[in-house]
Amino acid sequence: MKKIVATISAAALGLTLAACDSAHENAAEDQADAMEASVDAQADSLEDAGAITDDQADAMEDAADAKGDAMEAQAEAEAANADAAAPAAQ
Repeated sequence: MKKIVATISAAALGLTLAACDSAHENAAEDQADAMEASVDAQADSLEDAGAITDDQADAMEDAADAKGDAMEAQAEAEAANADAAAPAAQ
């Protein structure tokens, strides 16, 4: 249930931000989302196989979420810097 709520929240946030992002920023966000989904699937698979505990799976997913957030923040910062530099270049 927690994963469903998180996925829906992330999708809603992504849709709200999609209208104002650059193509580079959107690509970075897509890459971050794909990485998070991949790690989540891997953690679920390992947990289902009994290779890791629920707490370990949650830790893997939390780390992936944090890394994805950092990737998105970096892309946003790069976009903001590019936007700020654009008027100066003209």
